[in-house]
Amino acid sequence: MRIKVVVHYLGLLMTGLGLAMLFPLIWSLYRGESVSVAFAISIGITVGSGLLVWRLTPGGGGRFSRREALLLVTGGWVLASLFSALPYQLAGTFPSYLDAFFEAISGYTGTGATVLTAIESHAQGILLWRNFTQWLGGMGIITLFVALFPLFGMGAAHLIDAELPGPQTERLTARIRDTVKSLWYLYVAFSLLEFLLLWKAGGIPAFDALTVTFGTMPTGGFCAKTLSIAAYNSVVVEGIVVAFMTISGINFGLHYLALGRRQVSYLFGNPEFRWYIGLLAGATVLVAINLMNVMGMPVGEAFRHGSFQTVSIMTTTGFSTVDFNLWPAFSRAVLLTLMVVGGSAGSTAAGIKVVRLMVLFKYTFRRIALTFNPKLVIPIKVGDSVLSEKVVSGIIGMAILYLATIIIGSLIMSALGLDLISALSSVVATLGTVGPGLGLVGPAADYALIPAGGKVVLMVCMLAGRLELLTVFSILAPSFWRWR
Repeated sequence: MRIKVVVHYLGLLMTGLGLAMLFPLIWSLYRGESVSVAFAISIGITVGSGLLVWRLTPGGGGRFSRREALLLVTGGWVLASLFSALPYQLAGTFPSYLDAFFEAISGYTGTGATVLTAIESHAQGILLWRNFTQWLGGMGIITLFVALFPLFGMGAAHLIDAELPGPQTERLTARIRDTVKSLWYLYVAFSLLEFLLLWKAGGIPAFDALTVTFGTMPTGGFCAKTLSIAAYNSVVVEGIVVAFMTISGINFGLHYLALGRRQVSYLFGNPEFRWYIGLLAGATVLVAINLMNVMGMPVGEAFRHGSFQTVSIMTTTGFSTVDFNLWPAFSRAVLLTLMVVGGSAGSTAAGIKVVRLMVLFKYTFRRIALTFNPKLVIPIKVGDSVLSEKVVSGIIGMAILYLATIIIGSLIMSALGLDLISALSSVVATLGTVGPGLGLVGPAADYALIPAGGKVVLMVCMLAGRLELLTVFSILAPSFWRWR
């Protein structure tokens, strides 16, 4: 494994992310905010370090191996968060660098778990950077650089697989780089459309429309308001946000096929899409009925808040219009379940993913059938495609690892002093990159009171959840570091 080559390209990555800080710097200068100094210094440190590493290490030839790709992706996300925490630290936004790092990694992974309090009191430049990191991480930091730089075409497929792992890989064009560029074009187009609708139709300020968009499309959930979307108290705004959260939770490859070829049948003919919409609709109805029966909530209000929170949680966005921590136990249980399920493969949402849930259900049915008739041959299919046993076993292994991480993480958080509900939901919410959980980390609270050790555990959960565990945990295996 060529460590120096990996470090070489990490230097390029850091240089690009340092230049991304120009956006909030320009905004801060326009606003006359003192935090512009923090951004200027951060840009100097990040770009300078990146260029130095880039120049002092060899680029190397040939394609990236799978192990090199795994190391580059994991290292890239960690370094991006470490350097992106600098503006927070230099501006005095947080009392410690650990909190700044927590906020940065929560941003890039699209988690939205925050340690920031009194949000409106902070400079707009800081709030813009906070949300911009989410937008950058939404479609993937590495995928952005694959799209921008031809040199990443060397082994680009391994890089994309490491950053966007899943049971199915959609290649929409002959070249992987063209596929990535097409997905980014869609991502930017949807973002621009949401911004314009929120600004013009929703009637909220341009800055708010921008930050909400930067929190919606990557299914991140950071908001420039302490009360999240509830601060706007607007059915129009909530409707726009729900629509784009739903869009973001769908496989972007399906968007490309449906819009590019102008055939909606690509969407409704996809079994994962049907399951995704069915789960959203079913959960919304169940939550709304529960709110009406237990809390006496009017029908319109129950479906308004029930649909928003259901979509927000299942797409792992984490926006809120109410404090669902105060809802009946059944509604909270539904939301906790949706945190685990997540959105579709190929979307910006995290979680186990709907397609894996489909396969797990079909595998369970097959095991039950084989119990009383061992001679049955029951292939596991997704649509018209028969999945190989290798793919099925990979999905089962992923589900086991996901649940094991929840159990171990919850035990550690409980040992650090959190009550059972808070410990469990904090791990589920960060591993699923949802953000707000239940108990002490509910939508009306934050993660500021979590002990330092607990924040480290949750940061690992965020990174592992965003990269779907295997990319992060594979580099912990001793065999990964054996040079061959």
